[in-house]
Amino acid sequence: MTSPLDIKLILCDAAQADLNGKVHILGAGWSVTATPTTPQAVAILIKVPGDRADQQISGTLRLLDADGQAVKVETFPGKKEPIENEFELEVGRPPGLEHDRMIDAAMVLNIGPMPLPLGRYQWRLDMNGQTEIVSFTVTNC
Repeated sequence: MTSPLDIKLILCDAAQADLNGKVHILGAGWSVTATPTTPQAVAILIKVPGDRADQQISGTLRLLDADGQAVKVETFPGKKEPIENEFELEVGRPPGLEHDRMIDAAMVLNIGPMPLPLGRYQWRLDMNGQTEIVSFTVTNC
């Protein structure tokens, strides 16, 4: 059995991940926005157990509505697609790091403005059998 990942999701205005497992974040920690939304980002901070170094780890980040249904936006006239991102992650163990130590990894998804209806939403990350969720509300404020 493989060790679980330690995953944190953070809503922010903008973010950038670097190759050292750090995320540079602007406007972090919000949970209420207006529609159309302003540009936003989901920062994903991951601690990978040493026994999972050099292994492929798959994930999917998707935007869901209050009923757990995929949020779809128009990408071309007459065509709507879900807002989701599939990815694979693999981290190597730095030289000299003990096998039982966690290894930092980070990813971000930056999203432009979206015309979301009023209501509650969640970014859901499914990663190798683990699920993490961060929620937000769209109001008319």
